Amino acid sequence: MKKIIIPISTLFVVGLSHAQALNLSTDQNYVYSKTYLDYDTNNQAIKATETVQYLDGLGRPKQVVNIKASPLQRDIVSHIEYDGFGRQALDYLPVPQGGTMNGAIVPNPLANASNTPLGNEVIFAKKEFENSPLDRILEQKQVGQAWSDKPVKFNYDANIDGEVKKFTATFDYTNLESKLTLSTSYTIAQLYKNMVTDEDGNKTIEYKNGRGQVLLIRKVLSDTENADTYYVYNNYDQLAYVIPPLAADAVKNLTSGLFPDITLNNLCYQYKYDSRNRLVEKKLPGKGWEYMVYDKTDRLIFTQDAVMHPSKKWLFTKYDQFGRVAYTGVIHLPGQTREELQAITNNQVITEKREGSLFSNGILIFYSNDMYSQIETVLSVNYYDNYPRETPPIPSQILGQDVLSQYSQNSNISTKSLPVASYVKNIEDDNWTKNYTWYDQKGRPIGSHSINHLGGYTKTESELDFSGTPKMVVTRHKRLDSDTEKVITENFTYDHQNRLMTHTHKVDNNPVEYLAQNIYNELSQLESKKVGGTSLGSGLQQVDYLYNIRGWMTQINDPGNLVNGDLFGYKIKYNQVEGEQTPNNDFSTLQVKPKYNGNIAEIDWKTSTQENEPLKRYGYVYDGLNRLKAGFYQKDINPTAKEYFEKIDYDLNGNIMRLQRSAELMTGNTAAFKIDNLKYDYIGNRLTKVTEEEIGKSDGYPYLASHNTIEYDNNVTNGNGNMTKHLDKGISSIQYNYLNLPKQITQNAQITNYIYRADGVKVKKLFGDIETNYLDGFQYKSTKSSGVGNGGGFGTIDDPNEVAVMKLRIIPTSEGYFDALSNQYIYNYTDHLGNVRLSYSDTNKDGIVQARQYFVSECNGNWNPPFEFPICIDNWKPGEIVEINNYYPFGLLHNYTTTTQNAYQYKYNGKELQETGMYDYGARMYMPDIGRWGVIDPLAEVYRRHSPYNYVVNNPIRFIDPDGMRIRWASWGDVQNDEELSKTFSSRKEYREARRELKKQYREVVNNSETASLIYNDLEKDSNTHTIFATKENGGSTVKNDDGGTTIKMGIGNGSDKYLEGVSSLEANIQATVAHEGGHAWLKMKGIEGEMSAPDLSSMPEFKISAFNSYVENRERRASHIENIIRGELINNGIKNMNLSSEYSAQMMRYDSKSFLKMQLQTVPLKLLENNPYNANDYLNRVYKISDIK
Repeated sequence: MKKIIIPISTLFVVGLSHAQALNLSTDQNYVYSKTYLDYDTNNQAIKATETVQYLDGLGRPKQVVNIKASPLQRDIVSHIEYDGFGRQALDYLPVPQGGTMNGAIVPNPLANASNTPLGNEVIFAKKEFENSPLDRILEQKQVGQAWSDKPVKFNYDANIDGEVKKFTATFDYTNLESKLTLSTSYTIAQLYKNMVTDEDGNKTIEYKNGRGQVLLIRKVLSDTENADTYYVYNNYDQLAYVIPPLAADAVKNLTSGLFPDITLNNLCYQYKYDSRNRLVEKKLPGKGWEYMVYDKTDRLIFTQDAVMHPSKKWLFTKYDQFGRVAYTGVIHLPGQTREELQAITNNQVITEKREGSLFSNGILIFYSNDMYSQIETVLSVNYYDNYPRETPPIPSQILGQDVLSQYSQNSNISTKSLPVASYVKNIEDDNWTKNYTWYDQKGRPIGSHSINHLGGYTKTESELDFSGTPKMVVTRHKRLDSDTEKVITENFTYDHQNRLMTHTHKVDNNPVEYLAQNIYNELSQLESKKVGGTSLGSGLQQVDYLYNIRGWMTQINDPGNLVNGDLFGYKIKYNQVEGEQTPNNDFSTLQVKPKYNGNIAEIDWKTSTQENEPLKRYGYVYDGLNRLKAGFYQKDINPTAKEYFEKIDYDLNGNIMRLQRSAELMTGNTAAFKIDNLKYDYIGNRLTKVTEEEIGKSDGYPYLASHNTIEYDNNVTNGNGNMTKHLDKGISSIQYNYLNLPKQITQNAQITNYIYRADGVKVKKLFGDIETNYLDGFQYKSTKSSGVGNGGGFGTIDDPNEVAVMKLRIIPTSEGYFDALSNQYIYNYTDHLGNVRLSYSDTNKDGIVQARQYFVSECNGNWNPPFEFPICIDNWKPGEIVEINNYYPFGLLHNYTTTTQNAYQYKYNGKELQETGMYDYGARMYMPDIGRWGVIDPLAEVYRRHSPYNYVVNNPIRFIDPDGMRIRWASWGDVQNDEELSKTFSSRKEYREARRELKKQYREVVNNSETASLIYNDLEKDSNTHTIFATKENGGSTVKNDDGGTTIKMGIGNGSDKYLEGVSSLEANIQATVAHEGGHAWLKMKGIEGEMSAPDLSSMPEFKISAFNSYVENRERRASHIENIIRGELINNGIKNMNLSSEYSAQMMRYDSKSFLKMQLQTVPLKLLENNPYNANDYLNRVYKISDIK
């Protein structure tokens, strides 16, 4: 029967005239959806996204038409087809059409592919399934002709005898004693064995038991060597130990007995739980024990690391009556062990009221202090619902938008339930940063007022369109309250699908500068960008981009043909090699080969700053773990000169064991000298000594004669694993704050002091008499000398631009920065890693950058103390090329070229280079000369197969280190590392499109639901990371990770149609998933929702069925309750096609005596509004609050 569904709600906004322009099929099933993006002054819609999903007779999608979605307003069509068994064996890329059919089904959507950037490439990914009802994938070939014979292969098997060691963990709740023992190996066919072989032949084998628990992940390095990571569960099915590869290798010859303590403490992850399944103690490799205490509602209230433990100090978190974080700080609780504290708090709900006032650390705090009042330091305070006393005047309007009142008036809306203010203390002193947020009538943030620790402020005002996209942002800033205000005005324009077209920037009364003017190809990829200048349609540089069929960027301009004034060109080659296959005959077995799994085989680059400048190239070699083994530098005029190479050897954890490096070719020589042959020594993962073994060398590392000592805080049982001395570099002392950030570094008798806020933001650096202030992106600097280093040394250069008083130096922009001292915009060419490669400016304002005005003298090649790296000095000759940087693979600069902008030291990965030679990444300092961090990764438990000190899993050509966002939107790399998702998405572009749609609906939910905004704000502020994946499935799933974060998967397919009335559109279903899975993640973060292992259908005893089913029902009812709270708010805020959910289908278990497995999964409908404490009217009247959920 034909079923045509058109959401009538669209007609109310756009009127019949627009509806008649549609050409929807009259004989095909479809779902038509429309999302409004903006409207004009007459409240008529002027921008919208429109999608038609056509369905076949079985209700399966067969074609998706994105109406006029391309930059040229042509349809983009996704073709979907199925084989005879109903499987999607071929996944096609979306294809732009030659025009638009206004929503009609396209007869042959693939025919136009050759007329688009897709060209004549293979535009489908192909899956090969096994011939069984399981429909498991055996092979998957990605899009692109080059990948047609490079499949990802999947193999399903069982273990053989002796293949997997058997570790046993026993745990006693009464005394929290845990033991790890090794017994006989697993016998044949006891474990599932699944193997994935990637496009380059790298193999990963996963072993699971019957409960679905992963016991071993094996990475195959060679026929004789594996990197094994074991996961050991205790007798309560809790993860008790993780044994990384180096530890597994240390016990490879053991067959039975207790696990050695020295290996356990140095290399393994250890976890202990209480009787309520809460993680209460953990020990990471190289660190001491950490402790956690919870209140009655399972909220984390106390944490203590190994450094705080001897002093009996704890970090505390106090909550308000709605479960929101009220304030945090440090408390002193002498004479009480963790067990004693937990026993006390097991029957207490730790909450504080918004009443009274507490004076602490120089500030009034408008909360009570009834529970655990022995506060030593308050670190942060959060206010909700209404603004605290001492709030600056609240504006009535911001850029023409009414500001939401903190008190309900005629509209019955207010800031109730919204976060309105937050105070954050400096760790090293009692100065505070106070942040206030202003909202519009939809509850969207449109303004902020931040009072910095010096008394100045940063105010931001945003004008938003209908969809929440900013059209204008005005920033007003002062360092001190007595300073002259700096005003930054930015304007943004977008095309009909909200793709950014222009971005302008204005400082005070200066002329408007065009930072970016974008042009997109028909696949919505950025094709070219005009950068800089004051005129629309022209720019100082036009940057052109190319991509391969996988959506991977391949080119920034053309380094082989720099034309039309191009200053820089950059080419990325994945599956092509154009340079020497064996660039260095000293390492004849290391060959540069094409790569198909996403690793980069070569990069080329070139600048036009010197006459006849040669093309430069790096070729890369990887091992079976995708770790970089070598980076070989080549010039097209002499590719085998052995310049600037790095060759690296690792242990099984990824710790660097040896690093060899060369410098540039000196005049008169045929090959460059090797300057480093470094041997690394370790205790566990801790680097204790670096020894130079290059005979006769006089340059390179180490930089001081007295060296070979690297020390850490205390030891592996009482410390946090932080490096405290590195005498090779003259670093005699590093002191840390409680966030493991350096507060003082002493190097060569020179002291650098840092001041951080309690949220980890750096606000001040004092290097000798050089003071730098960091205030909301604005950077100030004073005095007349400045230190520089390249990651290997340190020095001081007089800078004529330095001043004796504090001056604003840097205002960051999206394309570089504004030099406030010289009143100039500086633009950066950056590569795919964010490395600053070339900076330029239009000094004389003629609209043309003089490429060779900045003369660079020949480097003298000598490694001169105190710098200990090649120096190139241009005597500060003014020029329009500000700086040029080339990097070794792990980030060390080839040489340091002094520039006219010594205040701007952001280089590798766009991070700030410190006077110590380290790069500041926010959470840690990175040492590019030795390729590792000095402190343990705060997210070490996400990467337990790797050393917590290694940099980007030793693949610095493909990855950069994240800045520690708590809510992460999963990248294409994350998808490739996910066994299931990697099978469903055929290209980066396909995933990017799915993620973009999910993000759009996510913003819609958060902007229109106070509860959703609160949930995701809480997740954002959490100390653990919550990663969101877009999937092609219906619904979603949320799993708690071992590190305390969550993995949230949200589908963009059709969801359930079991609503109270009407039919929900595709957008509404995605929004419901955002609400439901966000609820799960929030409940898990709060400790309200626990974890239960997947049921083993072959062995679960019958008596456990009831417990499992009860767990599932309680879990899903809570999340569905949160979902309906959010649905009610969305309905009240005018979201169309949204209704309350009346039923949820839960997967539960039943006993079947006739079945071979006995236990069967079955779908059980849970009625949400019938015979339930909750009812529809109260959802719509906003009676329910998530703070009431227990």
